[in-house]
This record gives sequence, C-alpha cells and structure tokens, in this order.
Amino acid sequence: MKSDWHDTLALLGRILIAAIFLMSGLNKIMAPGQTQGYMAQFGIPLTGPLLVGAILLEVGGGLSILLGAFTFWGSLALLIFMIPTTLIFHTNFADPNQVIHFMKNLAITGGILYVMEAGPGRISVDAKRKPESARRIEAIARRRAA
Repeated sequence: MKSDWHDTLALLGRILIAAIFLMSGLNKIMAPGQTQGYMAQFGIPLTGPLLVGAILLEVGGGLSILLGAFTFWGSLALLIFMIPTTLIFHTNFADPNQVIHFMKNLAITGGILYVMEAGPGRISVDAKRKPESARRIEAIARRRAA
C-alpha cells in the first residue's frame, strides 16, 4: 500500500514541477517580443535563437517530467537550463522580488534533482516503455515500502 502512495505522490510532484516549465514556455510562445526585450535588458545577444531554445527546453523538458518519459534526460536538460537562467536573471539581491525568484528557482532545482534521483514512479511512460526502467522503478518502490 505504501508504494502506491509513493507512485501517486511522484506523479503529483511531477505535475507540479512540470506546470511551471510548461506555463513559462507557453508564455514565451504567446509573447515572444516581450521575452526577447527582457533578455536584451540583460545584454543577452541572439535573443531570437535563444528564445527558441528556451521554449524547446521548457516545453520539452516540462512534457518529459509531466509524462515521466525520458524523465532523467528531460530533468537534466531543465537542470542545465535553470543554472545559467537563475544566475543571469535573478541575482539582483537588492531587489526583494529577485531574491524570491532566486529562491524559487533553487527550490525548483531541488525538485528536479529529486526527480532525477528517485525516478518518475510507476505511473509513467518510462515504467511502461522499457523493462529495465520498470525494474529500476520497482526496486525504488520496494526500498521505500520497506
């Protein structure tokens, strides 16, 4: 019974982590000029290609975590994205709002690291897709149930 809760909580956690990336990616799609302007304020060159890359990472990585498909790789991509994004855009610690964004990003990064370590749980594409992934996920669930 305990492992059932772990899988349900893993799914809920993945949904919540994925939501911020999916919403952020969709917001960039809906207002690309605004996003490029924000990037330019920080001296970011090539805002067009970098915007496309950010959208692909946020939407692709968000879907990966949401569905639990290629979860480790989607999480790794988002982790690599989060580090420079946080350091470039959210280190004006004189601005309390930026401190909040910085801390929020640290918390999200912690969630991503946890997903990378714990795996997506049995309610995931990864668990259905590959027998070795399913065995790894099952072993993690058994350890937690003990």
